[in-house]
Amino acid sequence: MTKMDAADLIQKGRIKRYFRARRKLDCPHFISHITQRAAGKEPLFVEERDYLSMLGLLKDISRNYSLGMYAFCLMPNHVHLLLRPEDENLYDAMRDLFSQYAMRFNRKYERKGHLFGGPYRQAVCLDDSYLLATSLYIHLNPVRAGLVREATAYRWSSSNLYCQNGVTRSFVDPDFVLGLLPDNGSERNARYRRLLIRGSRLEAGHVLEQEDAVEVFRSKLSAVFHPLFKWVDRQKQTAKPLGADITNVEDLERQIEQLRTSPFPNNPVTRRAKKYLIEQLVARGYKRSEIAHKLGISRKTVYNLLRSSI
Repeated sequence: MTKMDAADLIQKGRIKRYFRARRKLDCPHFISHITQRAAGKEPLFVEERDYLSMLGLLKDISRNYSLGMYAFCLMPNHVHLLLRPEDENLYDAMRDLFSQYAMRFNRKYERKGHLFGGPYRQAVCLDDSYLLATSLYIHLNPVRAGLVREATAYRWSSSNLYCQNGVTRSFVDPDFVLGLLPDNGSERNARYRRLLIRGSRLEAGHVLEQEDAVEVFRSKLSAVFHPLFKWVDRQKQTAKPLGADITNVEDLERQIEQLRTSPFPNNPVTRRAKKYLIEQLVARGYKRSEIAHKLGISRKTVYNLLRSSI
């Protein structure tokens, strides 16, 4: 899918999650969850100064490329970033960030070869509840890895900016994500911390291995905090700069459930509904095998419906 294809789908309100490992979607104002990991079992950070070096680069790159940095977490062998570029320069910004860090690391430790395990990964966030879940997911990484008991105890993430009112600001701006929550000021900090605490008790997959890990996590959070997530979804702040009207994720899930339980799976109306939902899921970055599993149909049926003229 080209950049223009994706932009067109967004304008039509037909793309919510866009996951890419190789070709990237490089458009202004798209909020992206960027993940990058070390090659093999190599560490990315050996000592404190390595973390500080990456933080310094993040600050410089954010300023030089006009990136709105919303959240980050530096794990021993991988990195999570949540950001929004103001210009069409995401590819250049991430290239400079990771290449500069790799050169510093290799020079310091007198090593050769690739530090990172391939291209960084990108998931575009256009849905407010997905963005909130992504931020929580990022900040809970150290807890899931057993490095700390509470997210705010981890030094190399932006969690304290979200949970403590009056913390000295850095290059990270938590206000956009916090602004998705009801209440004001310190009440939002307290609410976000409660979400972190409760979210730490929910099982979550690893986004580097499971592309829909954040979506699964969002669904579990929504089940626990249903009124809150329903309120957040109505705000539509994430897609507003793009002029897009994004369909509520719960509406899509409800349509999928209705389709799976339809007593007339092969009549023309149901087949048209299947094709519509398949197109919706394709636009969101799902693989054909994932779509087949989600809709309870075969991959062959998915391909046939996409090619059909119904």
